[in-house]
Amino acid sequence: MLRKIISIFCIVSSTLSFGQVGGETTYQFLNLISSPRQAALGGKVFTNVDYDVTQGLFNPATINVEMDNQLAVNYTSYLGGISYGTASYAYTIDRRTQTFHAGITYINYGSFDGYDEDGNSTGTFTGNEAALSFGYATQIGYSDFYFGGNLKLITSKLEQYNSIGAAADLGLIYINEYLDFNAALIVRNLGTQITTYAGLNERLPFEVAFGMSQRLENVPIRWHVTLENLQEWPISRPNPARTTSDLSGNQTSEKVGFLGQVIRHTILGAEIFPEGGFNIRLGYNFRRGEELRIVDQRNFSGLSAGISIKMNKMRFSYTHAKYTSAANSNFFGLQIDLQ
Repeated sequence: MLRKIISIFCIVSSTLSFGQVGGETTYQFLNLISSPRQAALGGKVFTNVDYDVTQGLFNPATINVEMDNQLAVNYTSYLGGISYGTASYAYTIDRRTQTFHAGITYINYGSFDGYDEDGNSTGTFTGNEAALSFGYATQIGYSDFYFGGNLKLITSKLEQYNSIGAAADLGLIYINEYLDFNAALIVRNLGTQITTYAGLNERLPFEVAFGMSQRLENVPIRWHVTLENLQEWPISRPNPARTTSDLSGNQTSEKVGFLGQVIRHTILGAEIFPEGGFNIRLGYNFRRGEELRIVDQRNFSGLSAGISIKMNKMRFSYTHAKYTSAANSNFFGLQIDLQ
């Protein structure tokens, strides 16, 4: 059984491994950070198997009985006046069938002024998108491997244009309780548009990612390493703003070597007191830090930090993520134990 599932992962990854990064696909909001915890740990974490019910939105293989009757609501004040949020809930019917998960991701792009080709005002318009997901995970036999899947229904409205889509996420996670070590492989956003905006069928933001994490034995820290967008190599593009000129006027474009490409796929994170009622979380997203940094100026792009406080049956989380000198994001989350 395990060999069959791994074979499916390999086939899916090889047949769909083409470049799909920002601006090249539709429904990009599917890859937005889903919670303050993820944001604090660098933006993408796939290996947390605990109470965090929002984790099921990114990796359905992490859905487990600790999420039973947990409700989480998250809100983000994003860039450019955009706001978005997520909500998640899990319910365990019994130990045999394990846990079912449901979630929603919603984004509001705000209000815009519309004009025709002659510059005449056509009034204001809005844009918003949402995805409703249902997930389930199961243990593979009596092994340390767990397999999970999410099915997502997607709706999008941008001015007068509407689109509906469907997608699936597949997750495989290895949990070594003796070493307190987890490793996960994720294939996200496998799907298609059911109805298009204007007759043109666009690709979804397909992604393959791999993550690892471990709780240190004698130190209350859990480290995380995530390798994102493995379906595309190289991932970096030369930045025209970093073209240099010599005294003769000859221009040299930015060059990104092999190590630079590897680094841009990497996200690092650490959680201090991961099982406690109070956590401190830190992360660094190398790609964000490199692509949004200003040359010869230190602005700490790519860094993120957050905290989590548990009070009785509620857990409040907050994260501040640094994007550029001009724009940062704040993430707020509340999880409630309904038992």
